[in-house]
Formats: sequence, structure tokens, C-alpha cells
Amino acid sequence: MRLLIALLMTLVAPLASADRWSQTLLEARGQTVYFNAWGGSEVINQYIARVGQTLASEYQIQLVHVKVDDIAAVIARLDTERRARASQGSTDLLWVNGENFARLKQEGLLGEPFVDALPNAQFLDPNDVTLFNDFSIPTDGLEAPWGRARLVFLHDTSVLPAPPTSLEEMLSFALENPGRVSYPKPPNFHGTTFLKHVLLKTAPNPDVLAAPVTPTAFAEQTASLWNFLDRLHPVAWRQGRQFPDSAEGMMQLLADGELAIALSFNPNDAANQIAVGRLPETVRTHIHQGGTLGNTHFLAIPLNARARAAALVTINALLSPRWQADKANPEVWGDPTVLDMRRLDSDARAIFAALPISPAVLRADQLGPALPEPHASWTEPLEATWRARYLTQ
Repeated sequence: MRLLIALLMTLVAPLASADRWSQTLLEARGQTVYFNAWGGSEVINQYIARVGQTLASEYQIQLVHVKVDDIAAVIARLDTERRARASQGSTDLLWVNGENFARLKQEGLLGEPFVDALPNAQFLDPNDVTLFNDFSIPTDGLEAPWGRARLVFLHDTSVLPAPPTSLEEMLSFALENPGRVSYPKPPNFHGTTFLKHVLLKTAPNPDVLAAPVTPTAFAEQTASLWNFLDRLHPVAWRQGRQFPDSAEGMMQLLADGELAIALSFNPNDAANQIAVGRLPETVRTHIHQGGTLGNTHFLAIPLNARARAAALVTINALLSPRWQADKANPEVWGDPTVLDMRRLDSDARAIFAALPISPAVLRADQLGPALPEPHASWTEPLEATWRARYLTQ
């Protein structure tokens, strides 16, 4: 009898799940999704706009891209709305990760877990811990993986044929070529990413970084980071008294010949920038030996979302092989997919296999290991200490 019940449950569960998703699709029709996401890249903005066109035609959902510079400001607004007991907020969908997710989760600003309810979640590898942990914090189904990021460096081979492949080589190059090396100014996301990369490469015990920060651990693990920056800044761009405002700003300085090295958190960015004419065709990507910082970025639904059903349908669409492959195309965005090729059918795999490969970027097997993000609690003290040390001079 127990075996019969178990068998019936395996048959009923998919049907019940399908019925729930059908109901979600019905509820989503006519809803407007206010998608709060970084708006600093025209390539990404165009991708989101095209997804919006498909949502409108296929699901009768209007997608409004609310372009933001810092998602932390959106979180502050969500907190204000909660304090005001606003049952229907101004945000339906968030592009988020790291310390911002940690705050959302800790302060109870997210709704119920939803990832398992998405039909396209079947294409995620359940054994890939990077898809279910965000800066060492379990996601618990409160956010869905959307894409992967890896820190890479860019150089112009006509100017720098053999780029540095370690921090010490980068420092040596800067000493020999003053003013040609820099990084974005924290708390700019790419600037903080560079700090974390240096931290991971120089910390005496990198495993400690996966745990919540303590004053003792911070002092011990960051000493070599500050030592490296103290040596770099005097020979950096503008003697370390000024910093580029963003990775995009670094790209322009690279194109203008002021900097010899730029950086990006998108391993395909060089191809994108060349395609739109922002960088010369001689630009190539390089990494540091032993790998570079990597993470996954996610999509989350706030607790007081007005259009939760449409937000779910939007996320599911963004996780489809169709739109994941389009996003992974270096001629579109070049953001690496979170889908597991082994879980796709042959037609879907063929779409990914046919994506163009630019000589300006490194293949996945050339990127080396992805160094895990420190625990989210390390970010704020890193940025605060950086400001105290280098913005008061």
C-alpha cells in the first residue's frame, strides 16, 4: 500500500505543479513588472528591452526596466515601504547579489521561496553550490541564479604584448610604467571586486574569508592587501590620488592610451567593447595565475511586490535556454549561462554550441578556477577601511 501511495504521489505532484504554474500564467496576464536593475550598460539595457518585447507579446506582461546605479538605494526604499506598512510596493523584481542579498534576507524584505516553482529551474545543476549560495550565504530559494561573473583584465596587444599574470607582475609593471595601472574607486562594484581579488590572493588564510568577519580576522587577513595598495598607489594613475569612476571609465582610458590595463567582471566584455567600437580589435583578455574572483548574480522578488505572478513568469523566461543563450552570446551581452548543458535537449545544446567565440576573450577552460567571494560581511569594512586610508590623504 505504501508503495502504491508513493507511486501515486510521484504522478500527482507534477500535475499539481503544472496546475499551479498555469494559474501563475493566468494571474500574470496584464500585470506590469517594475524591474530594478543596474542601468549602466547599454548592451544590458537593450537585452532587457528585447526580453520585455517578448513578455508583452507572449504573456501580456509589461516589463519596465527601472535603471539604478546602486541597488542598495532600492533596498532602503523597500525598508521604508515596509515600515510604512505598504502592502504593494514600487518594486517587483530585483537584480541583486552579495551584501545586498544578505541585507534583504536578514531584514525579511523578500517573499516566500520561489525557485523550485519555476519550470525552467529543472535546467539548473542542484549540485552546483555557486547557484545556491550568494557570497557564502544560502539563498534558500529566495533568489534565482541569472548569470555568472568572473574578474578578467583587458590589455591592448599592440601596446602590451605580454600582460602581467599576477599581482606582483602587475606591481612590477606599474613601477616600470608609472601612471598606466589603476582600478575603479570603491564602493563602485568593480572597484570593490578588485579589492576582494587582491584580498583573496594575499590573505594568509583565505578560508577564513568564507566566515563572517571579525575585527581580529579582518586585521590579520587584510594586512597584505593594504601593503600591496600602499606600494601600488604612488605609481598608479594620477599617483593614486584619483581613481576611475567605473569599469566603463577604465575601458575609455584604455582606449585613449592612458591606461595599459582595464578590468571587467564579464569575461566576454572585450568582445562586446570591440563590437561596438569602444576598444580596438587588438585588445585581448588575460587573467592572473591561479584564477580570479567569480560569483553568480541573481534575481529576487521583494516581499511587497505588486506583480509577483508576472515577476515569476519573467524570471522563468530569463532562465529559458532561449534567453540564456542569447545573453551568453558575446555579440549580445556575453554573460555566461547558469544552465547545465547536460540537462538541456540536443536542440538547446546546439544553440549554445553555435555561439560565436571571439579571439579577444578566453574560453571557459582558459579562465582557471573561480575564486569564491568572501562572506558578504567583509564588504562594508573593506570599503570603509579603504576610504579611511586613501581618501583622507
